[in-house]
Amino acid sequence: MTRHAQRREPKAHWVLLTLTLAAAATALLFSGYGRHEIAPASGASACAAPAQAPYVGGPVVRLDPKTGGVRASEMQPGNVALTYDGGPDPAWTPRLLDLLREHRARATFFLTGTEAAAHPDLVRRIRGEGHEIGSHTYTDADLGRVSGIRAGLELSLTENAFAGTAGVGTPLLRLPHTTTAKKLCGEQWQAARTAVLDGYVVVTADDPGRGAERGALRQFTGSAEAVTETAELLRAGAGDELTYTTVSRGLGQPSAMYEVSVLSEWKGSAVVLAQRLSRAFADAMTGLLVVAGVLTVLRLVLLLTVARMHVARVRAKRSRRRGAPRVPPLTDPVSVIVPAYNEEAGIEATVRSLLASTHEYVQVIVVDDGSTDRTYEIAESIPDSRVMVVRQPNGGKASALNTGLAWAHFDIVVMIDGDTVFEPEAIRNLIQPLSDPRVGAVSGNTKVGNRQGILGRWQHLEYVIGFNLDRRMFDVMECMPTVPGAIGAFRRDALMGVGGVSDATLAEDTDLTMALGRAGWRVVYEESAIAWTEAPSSVRQLWKQRYRWCYGTLQAMWKHRRALVERGPGGKLGRRGLTYLALFQTVLPLLAPLVDVFALYGLLFRDAGQSALVWLGFTAVQVFCAVYALRLDREKFEPLWTLPLQIFVYRQLMYLVVVQSVVTALLGNRLGWQRMDRTGSAADTLQRRPVGR
Repeated sequence: MTRHAQRREPKAHWVLLTLTLAAAATALLFSGYGRHEIAPASGASACAAPAQAPYVGGPVVRLDPKTGGVRASEMQPGNVALTYDGGPDPAWTPRLLDLLREHRARATFFLTGTEAAAHPDLVRRIRGEGHEIGSHTYTDADLGRVSGIRAGLELSLTENAFAGTAGVGTPLLRLPHTTTAKKLCGEQWQAARTAVLDGYVVVTADDPGRGAERGALRQFTGSAEAVTETAELLRAGAGDELTYTTVSRGLGQPSAMYEVSVLSEWKGSAVVLAQRLSRAFADAMTGLLVVAGVLTVLRLVLLLTVARMHVARVRAKRSRRRGAPRVPPLTDPVSVIVPAYNEEAGIEATVRSLLASTHEYVQVIVVDDGSTDRTYEIAESIPDSRVMVVRQPNGGKASALNTGLAWAHFDIVVMIDGDTVFEPEAIRNLIQPLSDPRVGAVSGNTKVGNRQGILGRWQHLEYVIGFNLDRRMFDVMECMPTVPGAIGAFRRDALMGVGGVSDATLAEDTDLTMALGRAGWRVVYEESAIAWTEAPSSVRQLWKQRYRWCYGTLQAMWKHRRALVERGPGGKLGRRGLTYLALFQTVLPLLAPLVDVFALYGLLFRDAGQSALVWLGFTAVQVFCAVYALRLDREKFEPLWTLPLQIFVYRQLMYLVVVQSVVTALLGNRLGWQRMDRTGSAADTLQRRPVGR
């Protein structure tokens, strides 16, 4: 099988990604449901007049086993049942429990399931100190206003929360937003009746004016005020022969709570754990979103700041040249290596653009790497003695470059791709930094030729904003990780010193550049050396190209990981370049799908205006950065209208490429040298372009 043969790609990563995003969405929805961000509870409307109430009776409504209907019960004389709605809450529940213990009083706590799951220690303390637990639904929802499915979910989740935190069950239920029995009407009465028929005991409250000596059921809303009101009540009744107790004891019955089965306790513990994990995940995502946003803005600020430094340095260098005695430009002959595999669509334009160079002498070496089309014949037919065509069995791009290096006649070597078209001044400008003996390699300025469609415009913006701004920064910080395969100049002795071009990774250009940096050579960026490349014209081709790039970059990063602890130039590459690649091209893209899910959740269920404002601010920063980058490269601003769409579509595609590449690397799969179908559009772009840009 040849090195270019297509191999089956792993599919497990898509299942993993889908499951991860589904789990993330479920966690966010569960957390948001419990925090009233999704389908928040609404207050109940009171009856217009007491005469409309279909139910009149005591505050405790239960099933009548004789008739199968409902019946009402009242507190026994001398008993005052204390009841508290909501919580438990770390702010007021411990204070209230301390107060009740001080007065040897008991009470019934109607807890919400979500707060019980969040504070299991308080639930256990309530039970342990002899108090009674009742349900206040899971999210304080008005059961009279929600669907039957939602009502059942509210009660079921609360039962699980009690089972998981305290190992108990309870039939006691207080409908949220209800007070006395007289106001239990309309939809609320229907909800109460349904709950009673399902086995619940619905507890309301007596009128505040009912005398305690007759027996009363007092209702407090869980809060700090409830502590104060309870203290006043207990002090006022200190001399009376009253018993402050639970609902069940007030009725003269044993506690309504009961021990649940081991299976129910396990199920409840799973619900409690799920809520705890979902809340922790939601909180972590909030922090992650902030951190990712800050890092992204800081990266843009860094890119813009360092780009200005790079521009200032270039201008200062040019000023020194104008003010100092004229230094002759570097005119050494150059060997250009063109590795080609099935490049019949563009190989002639590539070679002719090299022959049209203004540089004094250029040797063009076309290495046909076992092409199955007419690449060799087309290159061989070009009538110019400076062109050498070498044919070899298929061995991969690194092998083709090394073959070309063996045939190179000169000490300066330029390596390009088989579809790249050079501007006339490109080679001359590209090699000028090599006049500095410390410089071992130079990166040129790659531009997208086929930028007519929206996919081409997106890639054009990516090249200008991302790649070229990054290279300016890497140049200033002396940690260039990649000289692109489309256009790069090298010292021959530097290449030979690192053993030529390695085939250990798919990103041979990144691997080679990192090796040169660790060997002590400086790698710089020359913006005036312009070459035009043909970008993928379909999503499938783009995916394959970026998949190979990303996977190969990960391989190169791992291969040169020891640069992180090295000193000198290698240390700069490791601690600056590799750290930057790991953070901004690996970690953040891996987390991006989760961040996007959280951002969508915030837009739908949180403050949509705030979410939209954050997105607009982020987009504004991106647009400003894009305007500056296009201005530096002297490009038109017309593609900027596609930038918001790029954020929504193109960037997500690139994030998924990173996910697939990381999973592929972890699974140990290897990829071949993949290439895309060429049309020769880069040459057409250069022909249409006016001289002098």
